Amino acid sequence: QVQLVESGGGQVQAGGSLRLSCAASGSAFSINLMGWYRQAPGKRRELVATIISGGATNYADSVKGRFTVSRDSAKNTVYLQMNSLKPEDTAVYYCLVIVTGASGVWGQGTQVTVSS
Repeated sequence: QVQLVESGGGQVQAGGSLRLSCAASGSAFSINLMGWYRQAPGKRRELVATIISGGATNYADSVKGRFTVSRDSAKNTVYLQMNSLKPEDTAVYYCLVIVTGASGVWGQGTQVTVSS
């Protein structure tokens, strides 16, 4: 069983920065993918960024050049550095971890609010 703990959300003005963290813990597991999704009020959950075990990354077009996903494999932690934030980035951000032999595990979500 894998547990995820997210941190780093908050409120910031447009143009500001935030850094999200998501730490995975539990019994022995092998992580294949870590990433971030977000869900704004009244909208579907959408991909923000992912990073696979080999280090390749994938970003939504809306965040390319502004957000950076990274991971610390020794700590089983994924980060999302968010720069040049816009009001349309306001959402609940969810961490996703996919481990070998299991379905994806979601974090509890952390609110990011960007004011204009």
